[in-house]
Amino acid sequence: MIKMLIFAAGLLVAATSIAQPAAIDTAHSTVTVHVYKTGLFSGLAHNHIVLAPIASGTVDPTQRTVAFSFNAADLKIADTEGSESEHKEIESTMKGPTVLNVAQFPMISFASKRVDAVNSQTLRVAGDLKLHGATREITVPVTLAGGVYKGSATLKQTDFGITPVKVAGGTVKVKDEIEISFEIRTR
Repeated sequence: MIKMLIFAAGLLVAATSIAQPAAIDTAHSTVTVHVYKTGLFSGLAHNHIVLAPIASGTVDPTQRTVAFSFNAADLKIADTEGSESEHKEIESTMKGPTVLNVAQFPMISFASKRVDAVNSQTLRVAGDLKLHGATREITVPVTLAGGVYKGSATLKQTDFGITPVKVAGGTVKVKDEIEISFEIRTR
């Protein structure tokens, strides 16, 4: 009987350790931001792809929670168009005081409030996105395949107090709507 109780206690401890949140694999998890052009002379400009590695976070399937953050200073232009010097100039503007102001707002983060299963491979995740000193609730459809969580949401920069960039007197500008997508793997 004592052996059975010890065995049951061992199973309980093992089950509890399995239910712990999984750390996000920061080496293989990324956020991608798609920024689009608009304006009279937008044909002379190009859209931008911006990448950032996820700095930290956890996924807890048992509690149905996810939280992650990344450093705004780690955002990098990944465009295939334009020169390296153009990319550096765009990054400087993006990180500077007129757009993200990474000196004042160094972290961008997301923390779920609700996770609802749509089907066996799709979730609807609602939570708080903290960006540029503002917090807004967003809802993101997320798919899970092969242990990889993928999702995408469109948001407005102005909802977070960011004024989209304008050049050439506003004849070329960045659209207010941007698309943020992510790919998360856990360890």
